[in-house]
Amino acid sequence: MRLDEIAGALGAAVHGDVSMNVTQAVHPLEAEADTDLALAMDKSLLPLLVDSPARSAILSAGMVPPESSLDGYITVGRSRYAMAGITSVFEKPVYAPSGIHSSAVVEESAKVAGDVRIGAFSYIGPDVVIGRGCTIMSHVTIGAGASVGRNVLFHPGVRIGERVTVGDRVIIHANASIGADGFSFVTPEPGSVESAKSKGRIDATNTEIVRVNSLGAVVLGDDTEIGACSSIDRGTISSTRIGRGTKLDDLVMVGHNVEIGENCMICGQVGIAGSSIIGDRVVLAGQVGVADHLKIGNDVVVGGGSGVGSNLSDREIYLGSPAIKKTAFVNQLLSLRRMETMFKELLDLKKRFSAIETAEKKR
Repeated sequence: MRLDEIAGALGAAVHGDVSMNVTQAVHPLEAEADTDLALAMDKSLLPLLVDSPARSAILSAGMVPPESSLDGYITVGRSRYAMAGITSVFEKPVYAPSGIHSSAVVEESAKVAGDVRIGAFSYIGPDVVIGRGCTIMSHVTIGAGASVGRNVLFHPGVRIGERVTVGDRVIIHANASIGADGFSFVTPEPGSVESAKSKGRIDATNTEIVRVNSLGAVVLGDDTEIGACSSIDRGTISSTRIGRGTKLDDLVMVGHNVEIGENCMICGQVGIAGSSIIGDRVVLAGQVGVADHLKIGNDVVVGGGSGVGSNLSDREIYLGSPAIKKTAFVNQLLSLRRMETMFKELLDLKKRFSAIETAEKKR
């Protein structure tokens, strides 16, 4: 690919020999040929271009390469955002042979678009609908009545439950489960959890645990992405919903009846308990836990390892367990740091008071 073609795809400025050919994008230290494109968008990487075999690079706007180090280069604005375009240009598509593999099973009533690729040992259930441009890799199961939009990619081992709806351009990574039954059980009489919530003590026992069946489904909006080994449970009556453009990392657990808004980022090992509602553009950092039946507002950021036990307001940063606003969390930390000084002062006062008492007794 020519340097000016890459710049065009990025909407970026190009300098020098715009016709030079590029084969791959690499870190400056990993360049091996003059056709490599060095990614040097951080100023600290500029000196590496002097001895690099690469003769082209991508720099941040305002940066100038060392003299005679490059024949051509591209300058981009926001480097982190540019990485999305760069990786898109050089992405190698997953290997998926055309057509339906001979070992795959597609039920007769399923409606599968003509250009869909289905890998080995996959199962497509009755009344399933799969749109154009989809790639279903090996060992995927799609349950009865599920609907899959266009240009969707299911990696190996994905499990799509019955009646699940998947939007367009969705990516689901290996061994994710979409539409398992929710973790919903009840006791004939009020049990230990109910007494703990209402009275703050345990005065009931779970003599019998009865299953609440999951009659709802899961709806994944357009352009969502679900990480490997993540699980999204179906709703009890209504559907569990993941909004357009939302991204889930690996090992995320979303409980039954949860609603997550648009363009959220849910990081690894987050757990969201049943019936909670997450607003739009929310970020839950790694290992955040969200209790059931809560509401998190729009544009909220929750720091890693936080435990959310109450509703959270719009456009706030929350930290800690239980999660509190950042300002309160910082004040707590400052108070803890002051405790050491206060303790020393208290010991000093105690010594001085003891000395006064001793002096008084000698009189």
